Amino acid sequence: MDASLRVEIFVADLDETVRFYERLGFGTTGRSDGPPRYAAFRMGRARIGAAEAPAVDPVRRAVPAGAEIVIDVDDVRDVRDRVVGAGLPLAEDLQDRPWGLRDFRLSDPDGYYLRFTSRH
Repeated sequence: MDASLRVEIFVADLDETVRFYERLGFGTTGRSDGPPRYAAFRMGRARIGAAEAPAVDPVRRAVPAGAEIVIDVDDVRDVRDRVVGAGLPLAEDLQDRPWGLRDFRLSDPDGYYLRFTSRH
């Protein structure tokens, strides 16, 4: 059985979230004026939906209390260079990990922690 995963996040400012994920390289595949206002993003098979909701302190979503959204990519250096070129601040720059993968990490405007990692 084939499976896929779509993550739904809740954001304070949908327009800011759309700009952020587009700068990461996601395409916006749909929008709705709601309620609630909603946008859907896609990068390859990775899909994220965002629904506008009351603001939450981003610290409450910080690792290790929150979740880490892991996005596997073919060329993690290329994605990292695009993200840095877009002016987005990294939480951790590109690193080789002891488990054999290379990744970098950052947080979105609402505190969701994202890890872009190389494929095995």
